[in-house]
Amino acid sequence: MSGAGKKVVDVAFKAGRTINWEGMAKMLVSDEARKEFASLRRAFDEVNTALQTKFSQEPEPIDWEYYRKGIGARLVDMYKQAYESIEIPKYVDNVTPQYKPKFDALLVELKDAEEKSLKESERLEKEIAEVQELKQKISTMTADEYFEKHPELKKKFDDEIRNDYWGY
Repeated sequence: MSGAGKKVVDVAFKAGRTINWEGMAKMLVSDEARKEFASLRRAFDEVNTALQTKFSQEPEPIDWEYYRKGIGARLVDMYKQAYESIEIPKYVDNVTPQYKPKFDALLVELKDAEEKSLKESERLEKEIAEVQELKQKISTMTADEYFEKHPELKKKFDDEIRNDYWGY
């Protein structure tokens, strides 16, 4: 196998081991997303298996002597010479260096978006807890207790009353 082919197989194998499929699956919320994710995982596994089995094995060497006995030395030597003269071009990766900086920038952007998402999620969780607490206490809560939690509304109402503005 050529060095580039072996490198592709090694990278695919390492990628398969480092992907946290279960962690990603836990983040999915819709059934459609779960189906697409399962399809993606199945396709990745199929490609990875194909790379591991088909392309990671060295071809068996040709037994030229066996063919010389059955076909004839002159014809086999001609095929052997043609076979050995074939040069398989080496793969030169010009794409990865071009896109690696873009991919790294996207990873940084992804981390920033993740942090923002986690902060927003935390804020929303607090807000939900406050609303649930307010919902439980709303029937027995006084205006003073409510304004204690929301002083900006007390100031707004006091300003409206002071300025004789009643909303109409």
